[in-house]
Amino acid sequence: MGGFSSEVNISLKSGAMIYKKLNREKYNPFQIHILKEKWVVMVDEFEYPIDKNDFSVTLGGTKITFDCVFNAIHGAPGENGELLAYFQLLGIKHTSAPFYQMALTFNKRDCLSVVKQYGIPTANSVYLNKGDIVNTDTIIAKVGLPCFIKPNNAGSSFGISKAYSAEEIILGIEKAYKEDSEILIESFLDGREVSVGVIQYKGEIKVLPITEITTENDFFDYEAKYEGKSNEITPAQLPEDVAQRIRTVAKKVYTVLNMSGFSRSEYILVNGEPHFLEMNTVPGLTGESLLPQQANEANIDLSDLFDNAIESVL
Repeated sequence: MGGFSSEVNISLKSGAMIYKKLNREKYNPFQIHILKEKWVVMVDEFEYPIDKNDFSVTLGGTKITFDCVFNAIHGAPGENGELLAYFQLLGIKHTSAPFYQMALTFNKRDCLSVVKQYGIPTANSVYLNKGDIVNTDTIIAKVGLPCFIKPNNAGSSFGISKAYSAEEIILGIEKAYKEDSEILIESFLDGREVSVGVIQYKGEIKVLPITEITTENDFFDYEAKYEGKSNEITPAQLPEDVAQRIRTVAKKVYTVLNMSGFSRSEYILVNGEPHFLEMNTVPGLTGESLLPQQANEANIDLSDLFDNAIESVL
């Protein structure tokens, strides 16, 4: 838990929830904080350094190695594949997808490029890299107004803006560049927003109940996500044919991206057609997070959800 991104505190909460819910008769869990300044195992408020040569720790003169890593790091380096490549080199099993799938889904632009090839509807988009000349007329001609400006590699709605004018596009670009050197500008899709978890459960791909997200804010930003400025309705009150369409698309996206482990994807419904926005491969696992809400609705409690993730790997 932890990480190097703006999502570090949310990750620490997710990690604490997993640690709390794991069955102590079956597992001997350790909380490992991976932070920019240190990699440490936390035991009763004391810190013990991780040996990065083999991802071990020495406690009371005994060297401990791990059978499995439960990845609860949102953002870098847990969700973008970096840490998973390291574990693969060391031969350590983990609860996430292989490192390439993690890197692909974390990069919004690359992920959209792949799903489009499989006929999945998405918003119109423009890509920019830091240093590119910005022509707002060209951007507006492609995506229209209002539009969304997003950092390419960031989560939890950090750095996202909704722009209603050329001036606001410029301000949004500046904001997004504070999070990432690559950005994505997308057309505004006018419709209901839904979020759906797809996981591996008992050896099969399972689509969890759908959540509809409504917010009093202009869009589902950080405040809406984590500070109570949104309503999350699980299960979403949708016509069955629309719900089935979402489930079918969600499973298809999970499959074509060769995913495994946890995922939660966001869609906008335009005339009943789900348009894919993005996939989170280390979704929030706190008490108030969407995927645990969906699992609960599917009669999967958190202890079972987390146990299944480890069992699947081992």
